[in-house]
Amino acid sequence: QVQLVESGGGLVQPGGSLTLSCAASGAGFGFSTYAMSWNRQVPGKQRDLVAHISSAGKSTYVDSVKGRFTITRDNAKNTVYLQMNSLKPEDTGVYYCHARVGQYEFWGQGIQVTVSS
Repeated sequence: QVQLVESGGGLVQPGGSLTLSCAASGAGFGFSTYAMSWNRQVPGKQRDLVAHISSAGKSTYVDSVKGRFTITRDNAKNTVYLQMNSLKPEDTGVYYCHARVGQYEFWGQGIQVTVSS
């Protein structure tokens, strides 16, 4: 069974930085073949894509985080990261890690990020 475990969330002041990590595990889980993404959800709203990185390492971002967030992956560690800089209150939400290849997809349990003074 595949597990995605997020870490690194918390409370940060506006303008601050956080780095989220998502560690993947599971028998036969070929991490390097999966496209990985970070998604954000706030109460009462749908879960939205924030950043995506392909199995080849190509990254894309939602416009609101371009230039501030960076998604990277370390296939040797089965881990994907989200470096978040210049954080704003509107970045607040629960951040979910997601893995997909073909018809297979998995979600992490989510981690809270709160940007507030």
